[in-house]
Amino acid sequence: MGMIGDVSDRSIALGPGVVALPERLLLAHARGEVLLVCGAGVSMPAGLPNFEELVVDVYGVLDPPVHQVMEEVRADPARQADGGDLEPQQVAEVRQFAKGEYDVVLGMLERRLDGSDDPKSNVRRAVASILSQDGARPAPIHRAIMRLADRGGAVSVVTTNFDLLLERAVRPRPTTYALAGIPRPTRRSLFSGVFHAHGALTTRGQGTSDLVLTDQDFGEFYLRRRVVPDFIYDAARLYHLVLVGYSASDAPMRYLLNAVAADGTRFLDIKERFCFVGEDSADLAVLADWHARGITPIPYSSDDGHAELHDVLRLWAKLSPINGRPEDVYRTMRRIVRRPLEDSEEVDRELFAHLFRRGDRRERWRMADIVASTNAELGWLTLINEVARDGNASRGR
Repeated sequence: MGMIGDVSDRSIALGPGVVALPERLLLAHARGEVLLVCGAGVSMPAGLPNFEELVVDVYGVLDPPVHQVMEEVRADPARQADGGDLEPQQVAEVRQFAKGEYDVVLGMLERRLDGSDDPKSNVRRAVASILSQDGARPAPIHRAIMRLADRGGAVSVVTTNFDLLLERAVRPRPTTYALAGIPRPTRRSLFSGVFHAHGALTTRGQGTSDLVLTDQDFGEFYLRRRVVPDFIYDAARLYHLVLVGYSASDAPMRYLLNAVAADGTRFLDIKERFCFVGEDSADLAVLADWHARGITPIPYSSDDGHAELHDVLRLWAKLSPINGRPEDVYRTMRRIVRRPLEDSEEVDRELFAHLFRRGDRRERWRMADIVASTNAELGWLTLINEVARDGNASRGR
């Protein structure tokens, strides 16, 4: 039936029609060994822009003529700025925008308008204003991520977003850390909070800490100070990093994880990295690209506003062995065993075996009692015995 075997080969769908997750990832999360890393796609359901949209919005505030041309480029990627009424520097910025070099574009604009990367520059004030819009409220995906970030006694999540929506998604509000203020990664409970690897807005949304926003910022914090790489290198030795809300065009984090992958050839303690990839799962070249960068892709359909991603994160959080409600797990098991084993769907059999496999001795006895009290067909008890005898049954260790 495919339920007994090497855990590294199994994928588990946590519910009907839900994207399957590698069981080794689910078991690592159950052990508190997963650290989520959130990108712009996480905040888009709350009405905030991705990096491309942020650049366009900033130009809408600070340089309307260039903003108009950028909108035309977005509508027709083949369109190139031909000068017209724009100055040469403005044309150069549009051309960099067309290449997707958004950090370079904002750096060029800031140097043209402000001459520096002062936290009170026009560019940074515009970014703070755009991202602090009154209508932005935490979305369900923020709440699911914060539940998944609970590793038992501590809630830890990394984000490259500037907004504070993750903090606002739960009560009590976790501590916000940014850049050099982020504590060194550890498995201890003191490593707890929302870690803004690229900086954060202030709690009132009126200003900023340092923000990794422009090309020079990336050079400063990735290469010169090495604040971000050193943090990620340490985290990758302690946790399985799981990227959520990133696309293939988000270069900074992907380049960083490439470096981590290179270290993986020399250091045996570098853990496997994963990324939820909102692409056509039939495009094998996209998945191969992520694999080549040392990241295991978890593909899902990006249709309907990435509904598949939201569903799997919500259900993963709901069935979490750390802070999910045990009754939700037991209800799932009762649903599955109402049908005879041989008549059940394979995905349900796999899920049933996983829920039992990840449990400790006390939880397994409880699950066996539930199966018996449901008057389940004896095949399910036989399956429990098979899983219990499986050499991989001890939560992947």
